[in-house]
Amino acid sequence: MAAQTDWYVTYGRLATAPSTGVAPYRRRLLELSRSIAAHPYWQTPAGTPAARTALKELARAAAEARPR
Repeated sequence: MAAQTDWYVTYGRLATAPSTGVAPYRRRLLELSRSIAAHPYWQTPAGTPAARTALKELARAAAEARPR
């Protein structure tokens, strides 16, 4: 949950960053994406596409609730 929430926060920062300052955000998104995709949970029977969607919905709401 934390990694997916951080992914949305980082993506939001990337979207508003000046074009000369996007590299750190892109690197962080790649790190987070790898971490999320490689998490052992997704190799279990519970790691369904519906579970991924639920994670993304919860994480997006948590990211939007964070103070900016």
